[in-house]
Amino acid sequence: MTKKVLVMAGGFSSEREVSLVTAKGVTEALKNAGYEVVFHDLRDFRAFVKVLEAEKPDVVFNALHGNFGEDGTIQGFLDLMQIPYTHSGVAASAAGMCKDITREMARSVGIKVAPAQVMTYREFKQKASSLERPFVVKPVSDGSSVGVFIVKDAADLQHVHYDDDNCKLLVEKYINGRELTVMVLEDKAYAVTELCPKAGFYDYKAKYTDGMTRHLLPAPIDETTAAICKDYAVKIHKALGCNTVSRSDFRYNPTDGVVFLEINTNPGLTPLSLVPEQANFAGISYRDVCVKLVEGAKCRFVPSL
Repeated sequence: MTKKVLVMAGGFSSEREVSLVTAKGVTEALKNAGYEVVFHDLRDFRAFVKVLEAEKPDVVFNALHGNFGEDGTIQGFLDLMQIPYTHSGVAASAAGMCKDITREMARSVGIKVAPAQVMTYREFKQKASSLERPFVVKPVSDGSSVGVFIVKDAADLQHVHYDDDNCKLLVEKYINGRELTVMVLEDKAYAVTELCPKAGFYDYKAKYTDGMTRHLLPAPIDETTAAICKDYAVKIHKALGCNTVSRSDFRYNPTDGVVFLEINTNPGLTPLSLVPEQANFAGISYRDVCVKLVEGAKCRFVPSL
């Protein structure tokens, strides 16, 4: 019997538009693979519940990005509904979205991270001028490099702004060097990509604007460094308990070595995304990645009373 897959897209985060692009590609790929596919643009949660009840999908393909989509929120709901879904479960999603928790888990399995501290935006404004530069400031919980600022001198502080004084920020030592990333698919890392933005760093614009970043695959680094990157990516993937796919980002220079930045438990599948690119390098098609996600979909058991 053909599986019915509901592709859940859009959502309520700052990454809504990226999610829609991911979902478009996924929908086409799954249809080509022979699945019955229902596309749903998540704008209203009550409407989503009605769609689930009407369509009764065998699997929900989670194409959401950012808050509410990859932070454990929707995962917990689908667990309660007892509907299998792609990507990671509640615990891995929540931990992966929270950068300070991810850092501590990385440290616990021997992965090098940069010195950092967590504070509210209010506290940051009070301490900013006395913090040792250069440093990076970013929201503890957000994705796609949204709200990330690199502060190298006093003038850079003028550009750092967040709307909420109580939002939690991670203030991390800036590691100068090469930007590297590794996909893990079904517990295996295949390659390392070096990201070379044309301007600044690999921010939201550089990630999702065609021509803004060169991807060097495989990264022109020595075998030992590449092996460390892949080992770190698999270690943090397993430490969090990620399901099917994740992508980890690193900085590298000869002095600091390989330094872990963060993990994405629900990486994008757009035409410019890194997971399809690395999968293709390993001989795995875009369609096959989507199929692996569907066939690896899980629902965490909720006991009945």
